[in-house]
Amino acid sequence: MWNMMETQGVSSIIFDLDNTLVDTAGAGRIAIQKVCELLKSTHVQESHIKDICDHFLQKLLHESFDPSEGKTIDDLRIRHWYEALRETQGTDPDPALASSCYYTWKNTRLQVLSLSPEVRSLLEELRKNYKLLLLTNGDTQTQWEKIEAVRCEGLFSLMVVGGDHPEQKPACSIFTRCFESAGVRPQDCIMVGDSLSTDIQGGINAGVRATVWINSHCKSLPQGSVTPDYTVPSVLNLRDVLLELS
Repeated sequence: MWNMMETQGVSSIIFDLDNTLVDTAGAGRIAIQKVCELLKSTHVQESHIKDICDHFLQKLLHESFDPSEGKTIDDLRIRHWYEALRETQGTDPDPALASSCYYTWKNTRLQVLSLSPEVRSLLEELRKNYKLLLLTNGDTQTQWEKIEAVRCEGLFSLMVVGGDHPEQKPACSIFTRCFESAGVRPQDCIMVGDSLSTDIQGGINAGVRATVWINSHCKSLPQGSVTPDYTVPSVLNLRDVLLELS
């Protein structure tokens, strides 16, 4: 059991969710494997399957979702699979197959996604001394489904999903919303996340005490990138950072 006096000057920790607290990328790879298995059981040529999944992932990566258009994120992502099937095979696919691909991918990803026992233990320990905030970018429905799936609600004093607000990280407005709702000052907080462009840049813009980059693949900082105050391979190394800040 790890015990520590509250670090002077740091009273709150803001966490990103995806690929910071939970392995969304790993869950996504398993979900794609399940779709591959599904497609192998259909009339789809086996030689096309990898390309279909790659097309879907590219569409997901460059996705632009506007809820005011009257469609749901589910509708949009079923469309991604429909287009991936059509582009790869050259013919209009069965819409039911696109829907099956999507729900296989979505449901598998949510089932696999979890807070590891070690990360849950860390958060439970930290919340005794710090106000923990969750700040995650993404579509409202998608992110709240993930939060529900990993059962982390009780660990945070405040949870903010970017899709619920006019601007997402790295915009200052969503950080200000966090500070005001949680009753903390920027200089009392550290920002912990895996994205240099949203988490680290956003934390710096917002004036937090320190930024902590989760660099799980030990990548070097890209040329011209923002520079985090601390870099660690896992959120489990956060204790070391807090000791340095004390």
